[in-house]
Amino acid sequence: MTFRLTRRAALASSAVCAATALPSLGHAHATNDSADVAAQIDTFVRRAAEAFGQPAVSVAVVKDGQPILTRGYGVRALGGAAIDEHTLFAIASNTKAVTCAALSILIDEGKVKWDEPVRTYLPGFSLSKPELNDMVTVRDLVSHRIGFGLGAGDLLFWPNGDRTRAEIMAAIPHVPIEDSFRTTYHYCNLMFVAAGEVVAAASGMSWEEFVQARILTPLGMTETLPVMTDADPATSALPHGRLGPPLRYQGELQTIGQSIQEVWDWSAAGAAGGFVTNPVDWAKWIAVQLNKGQLPNGQRLWSEARANEMWRPNIIVSNSAGPTPDLPGRSIAATYATGWQVMDYRGERLITHGGGAPGYISGTVLLPGRNVGYSYFTNAEEGMLTRALRSGIADILMGSTRNGPAFDWVADGVRLRDEGNARSIEAAAEIDAKQAAGAAPSLPLEAYAGTWRDPWYGDIVISARTTGRGRNRRTGLHLDFTRTKALKGPLETYDGETFRTRFPDRREEDTFVTFKVENGAPVSATMKAVSPDADFSYDYQDLRLTKA
Repeated sequence: MTFRLTRRAALASSAVCAATALPSLGHAHATNDSADVAAQIDTFVRRAAEAFGQPAVSVAVVKDGQPILTRGYGVRALGGAAIDEHTLFAIASNTKAVTCAALSILIDEGKVKWDEPVRTYLPGFSLSKPELNDMVTVRDLVSHRIGFGLGAGDLLFWPNGDRTRAEIMAAIPHVPIEDSFRTTYHYCNLMFVAAGEVVAAASGMSWEEFVQARILTPLGMTETLPVMTDADPATSALPHGRLGPPLRYQGELQTIGQSIQEVWDWSAAGAAGGFVTNPVDWAKWIAVQLNKGQLPNGQRLWSEARANEMWRPNIIVSNSAGPTPDLPGRSIAATYATGWQVMDYRGERLITHGGGAPGYISGTVLLPGRNVGYSYFTNAEEGMLTRALRSGIADILMGSTRNGPAFDWVADGVRLRDEGNARSIEAAAEIDAKQAAGAAPSLPLEAYAGTWRDPWYGDIVISARTTGRGRNRRTGLHLDFTRTKALKGPLETYDGETFRTRFPDRREEDTFVTFKVENGAPVSATMKAVSPDADFSYDYQDLRLTKA
């Protein structure tokens, strides 16, 4: 998942962020200026975490090749033990830059070319637009420019599913492509799964074996895991979120899992978002990025040419007239390169990527012109907090806060969160009101039951279930996403031929199901998320169901 600013809780969390003791930060290498900058960032992070009631935050800051701050703040879970700089976090789509580094290593070795068709390495690769089959290159896979809609295909592995990597690849030819080739940016995790398979095909190793052997081990990242299935809950920050009422991302903050893998098992989609790490290890990744692939001992993981290419823009994400007093961080142009976003920030080049998983949001930022980079990992879904961390830390590192804060990112984030929550609560009331006033379906409930098949997802079963006896006898519908454990629950009447779910697992997003009726029988159905705040990876809207 990528970094996204979601609207969050209407109620303030009661959590207090308690800081741990300062770990060893390599101060033998730090200048007085670096120590002052680290102290400013430390103060800012504490303030931001407390303002948003964050259970835990971890931060790494690297300057001139040395970590000047690697620290964990807060607790593993509400009411639990304190974290430290070695506590593990799921960092989701920050993984994408590692996948692109793996490809870069193979390019240096002559085993892969960025602009070679994917079919050179994966002969069976095909798409729902056959005319693209021989045109899509390796660079296209990692640039979000093929034309898939936002989050297309994510239901293959989000929320936790049971598909293998091979099954995900087999579904790709059926996932709809909604836009023109290489014209518009649409974030697509699915193509990074394919990119990981290019790594495997060219190297003879699985994606995770390759990044372990060729990146993690040489960097000495001994505490990092390419996929989360082996993450020890005892040394992990546990996921937190808001499960309502009235909708997901509202209500009181709570622990939503007892391990990372309980809420985030992307082992089959690891190349898109599998990494679990901590600030001590991730500081080493930031350092080698800033040093363009070279280790302190002079060894190269990838060439400087490949490093420059990974930061070269491939598609425009957005553009604007630039900063304003109310939007001081707005870029004139934001682009996507190769596993990184590249944009301008306060007149300088900023290279970044984020990651979002259930219960976790994180980000990595590089300011190459200053030879400095940083990361922030959190164990809750407070998007406005991570917005504040990204921009507030950048402002400190760029020296714009020495005479007082140029912009109060924390206060502005709290304001935007509260305004968004108000809109979300209003939207939730409208959804409930429409259901209360909704028309009855035109057919008996049993008529909608059956196996409904989508070309890329597979089968969704709707069954009629009768409970009670006599006057208390009731028939209702039950919906089952057969390949996704959590997406199972009652299907309620909503308005006419539209029904809605209320999944018992409130960590998940409910969906509307709208049937098309012809000649007195339902023949097809479409879906969309109930909540306007639903994460885009619930790509229900891409399903096209017909009765099996």
